[in-house]
Amino acid sequence: MTLHTDEIPADEDLVRSLLKAQRPEWAGLPLAPAGAGTDNTMYRLGDDLLVRLPRTPDGARSLRKEQQWLPRLAPLLHRAVPEPVHRGAPAAAFPLAWSVLRWIDGAEAGPSSVRDWAAFGGDLAAFVRELHGLGLMGATRAGDLSWYRGGSLRDGEEWIGRCLADCRALAGAGGSGELDVDALERLWRAGLALPEPSGPPVWLHGDLKPTNLLVRDGGLHAVIDFGCLSVGHPDAEHATVWDLPAAARRTYREALDLDEATWVRARAWAIAVGASGISYYWHTYPAFVAECLARLRAVLAEDSGTAPTGTGTAGPSVEDPAAPRGGGVTPS
Repeated sequence: MTLHTDEIPADEDLVRSLLKAQRPEWAGLPLAPAGAGTDNTMYRLGDDLLVRLPRTPDGARSLRKEQQWLPRLAPLLHRAVPEPVHRGAPAAAFPLAWSVLRWIDGAEAGPSSVRDWAAFGGDLAAFVRELHGLGLMGATRAGDLSWYRGGSLRDGEEWIGRCLADCRALAGAGGSGELDVDALERLWRAGLALPEPSGPPVWLHGDLKPTNLLVRDGGLHAVIDFGCLSVGHPDAEHATVWDLPAAARRTYREALDLDEATWVRARAWAIAVGASGISYYWHTYPAFVAECLARLRAVLAEDSGTAPTGTGTAGPSVEDPAAPRGGGVTPS
């Protein structure tokens, strides 16, 4: 499945050839698809390893960022995070950096894996508090660590306005009729109207959606996929809690003591990311669009004070539904 105009295809034969050239001791291990998302394709290698190949040059920069910073952040975090064990070098057949990580067993967060959503929201809040509290170790909001979600909502005003117009045509009254895009635009503009967040920049994971949260024994065990790691304001970090049931969302907000202005800006970020995903992937990645629709429906339901339609649990995964579930899968 090709998602981007500058995408570089990767398959099992390619992975084998890269391993033979760079890590021949692993080349004979069993290899199986382990999910694919918007930025990377993954293969499980043996029992203990995961090969992660970026789809595009931008994805390769994200992998190098993980390779540089995860070894420094991991010892300071109490939840498991990916451990890079090989920095794959570009090759003639695949001219991008790639990565091999230690496999982490677990199931992605969802109704079949999470035992208590309120407790899960508290666990996620504890991870966020810990990550945001770490020293920056000389990192600054520059280069690959200056991802847009750590910046100002106003920087995306024109772009997200176009995406909301696309949503209106595709999934609103002018399209399938699934979304009240007028209400979403009102909530988006409410966030834009607020003062900019204050406070020093912090470390941001950048994409704490359910497919990047691994569960064991009913609770949060690991946080994976740090490709969006950045330094910036924390508001957008909270946007993915609209992918979780309301009980998790309430506990998360209470545990972090997020004030109304922060919550309104976080909600605007949730709308921005959902609308842009629908606009970009409508014709190419239905599973990702389904996740974005679920997030936006949850935003609307919370605003109206009604329960969202569906099961009332986490929204659908962006991962290919046919891909193996569970440990180490990093879907973005």
